[in-house]
Amino acid sequence: MNFNGFTAEDFQTFTIDGLEERMEAIRTRIQPKFLEIGQVLTEELSVSLQTEMYLHIAKHARRTKNPPKDTWLAIAANKRGYKQHPHFQVGLFDDHLFIWLAFIYELPNKENIAEVFLNNINTISSIRNDFYVSLDHTKKDAKPLGEIDLKSSLERFRDVKKAEFLIGRHINADRPILQDGDQLVKVIRETFQTLIPLYKLSFEHKNVHI
Repeated sequence: MNFNGFTAEDFQTFTIDGLEERMEAIRTRIQPKFLEIGQVLTEELSVSLQTEMYLHIAKHARRTKNPPKDTWLAIAANKRGYKQHPHFQVGLFDDHLFIWLAFIYELPNKENIAEVFLNNINTISSIRNDFYVSLDHTKKDAKPLGEIDLKSSLERFRDVKKAEFLIGRHINADRPILQDGDQLVKVIRETFQTLIPLYKLSFEHKNVHI
């Protein structure tokens, strides 16, 4: 793998004015790196989960005016799409990289997954305290797992149509590890491995299907 990490220029992509101009920078600076690491991570997740996983790189195709504030790769057990399925993400905002296991609002069985999580809340709360939780993938305001009210967050995920639940890691843009490709992929890999039990748990309901 020829991945050397993410540079300050990559993060500065999100300061470029104009939809086309920013999208061009995303396509040339960031997406080739997503493809590089995404193929490796997808193969590894397929082996770990013993099911075929597929790489998706965000195209931001619906945008006609506002340039994207972030961009990401997603890995899911569905070839056609990922938003209606539990999926793994790696992506960038202007000030941090995120590594998520994501359950977003398009999930058709969101309420059932939330119930499974509420019934196994100790499994989630025992995940490392330095992991972050987000309730909205479009916003930056994630909080450390140790600082949130996990029960009320999961109840909101269950009861509010647009509510989401993402769990994983944040790495600030100024951290040197981001420019060390091997070490960064190691951290991403370790994060995904930590979250695999939760991914599997999300399917432990008779109405929850891949």
